[in-house]
Amino acid sequence: MNSISPNLNLMIKACEKATKVIIRDFGELENLQVSKKGPKDFVTKTDKRVEKILIEELSKSKKNYSIISEETGIINNKNKNFFWIIDPIDGTTNFLHGIPHFAISVALKKENEIISGLIFDPIKNEIFYAEKNCGAFVNNHRVRVSKKSNIEDCLFASNNDGVKSIHPKLNLRNTGCAALDLAYVGCGRLDGFFHNKINIWDIAAGKIIIEEAGGKVNDINNFSINKIDIRAGNPNIYEKMIKKLDNF
Repeated sequence: MNSISPNLNLMIKACEKATKVIIRDFGELENLQVSKKGPKDFVTKTDKRVEKILIEELSKSKKNYSIISEETGIINNKNKNFFWIIDPIDGTTNFLHGIPHFAISVALKKENEIISGLIFDPIKNEIFYAEKNCGAFVNNHRVRVSKKSNIEDCLFASNNDGVKSIHPKLNLRNTGCAALDLAYVGCGRLDGFFHNKINIWDIAAGKIIIEEAGGKVNDINNFSINKIDIRAGNPNIYEKMIKKLDNF
């Protein structure tokens, strides 16, 4: 593995431990699809279990760092300059329906800046990660955003509202997992991503992965943590995408 900081190493180890729970529970879902109660409660429990493991593991050597997490909200600890930002399962609806497209997302924010991010797809066994000024990687291979400049050749991702508003101006996908959409922009599988009123824990890790892969992301600090309008893309099509989104 390329040289990584103790913080990123801690994030990877925490995700590896949590991923065992996700894979086990995902395997159980098949039995639950046919039961009367259905899998919804089960998935909520998985979400909470995964979050608990992540918080416990991250707090072992950084017990003073504060936390922003999807399930628990904000936990203010002694050190309020550093925040772990955690989404235990991004793509819970996919998980719920047995669709193998979801991820753990963990980022570290220092004051107003994301300094490291990790997106872990447990089913495809892909780890996307980046640290400030150190580049972006997937499974230890350096990655870059795409080089496409003709917007007609590009593939973008958004949510339902985005698809309805923009279609057919852009070639769009709605995959149900913002973290992986952003990771895919970072490694050139997608060319851009946009979403309105999204949560910080869905996008924090993806933001630094794209930036460290040479992409562009708008400033998210002017938004409240659960109503962020994000725009991200390769530098050749970023402005062209923004123009298309003027009415979004």
